[in-house]
Amino acid sequence: MGQNYTFGIADTAVARYGGVTLDDLYWNTGAILKAFDATAQAAERIGSPPPKPRLAGFSYGHVSALGCEIAFPGDSEPKPLPRIRTPSDIDNLRAPRDYFAVGTNPRRLRVRDELNRLRPGLNAGACLGVEGPVTTAALLMGQDFFILPYEDPARAKKLLEFSARSAVEFIRAAYELETGKAWKAGAAGICDDFAGMFPPAMFDEFVLPYWEIYYDGLEATRRHLHSELLREAHLSRLKQLRIEAFDPSADQFLDPPSLARSCPCPFQLRIQSWHMRDMKPAELKTMYERLASYRPYTISFYLTWPQDEGKAAAILEKAKEIAA
Repeated sequence: MGQNYTFGIADTAVARYGGVTLDDLYWNTGAILKAFDATAQAAERIGSPPPKPRLAGFSYGHVSALGCEIAFPGDSEPKPLPRIRTPSDIDNLRAPRDYFAVGTNPRRLRVRDELNRLRPGLNAGACLGVEGPVTTAALLMGQDFFILPYEDPARAKKLLEFSARSAVEFIRAAYELETGKAWKAGAAGICDDFAGMFPPAMFDEFVLPYWEIYYDGLEATRRHLHSELLREAHLSRLKQLRIEAFDPSADQFLDPPSLARSCPCPFQLRIQSWHMRDMKPAELKTMYERLASYRPYTISFYLTWPQDEGKAAAILEKAKEIAA
């Protein structure tokens, strides 16, 4: 059986190919269509199917609906601003009656509708976006959240539970809004990059119960996890939580040997944007072969900047060769 791979063209590259800014891809339908049409030509040169026009990826729809202001600082990634100033603010947290009538969500929906009107048959989604419970709590409160489990553990747990339960509500409602269909059980994933801020000794108390709320609330028949700060000592918890696919992404503490040694489930490996930037095509091909030797369930790589197009083509050639 060959090695699976995942390749895509990142929003940053799409914007550059189209001669637009990154924030145009969040809000400007004309810029979105222009940029993706230009990107289709690059995809053909690389040897990849052209990506369909879509709104730029956005994972803050949930926290925006919960009251976080989202800053869009020019040609860069959006940034949520904390809304919880003191621990006592947690006691007054309430989910909105309609998640999609507040924050950035109404505008995202309008852009989606306009995009689909301009390009009939596209069926683009609004990409409303959710983070995992720990990351959501940290976005709502800022870095002070990581002091809270030591100073006020009851309120820390209250915020984590609110983050998890409101995320479940948001995801189910977004599915029904986007598809017009009732929620149904299926595969579900959590993206919780800050979960690894809790050491293994605190993980069972401050992370696992809230991941369980999330998976159970979504009736997950297959559990996926993306988290970037876990250590090798955390990995045994993945079996306890019945995780079936783990993406450590850019986790600085988990290299392929440690994953092969200790991860109890299939894992993903990545060639990162800085590898693409700093390495030569032949070196990237060798790296791909080395990652494949660890038998991940997929190897993921993306084109982040147009100047690396030739390198992406070289890796894709190697990926197709090994996949076959």
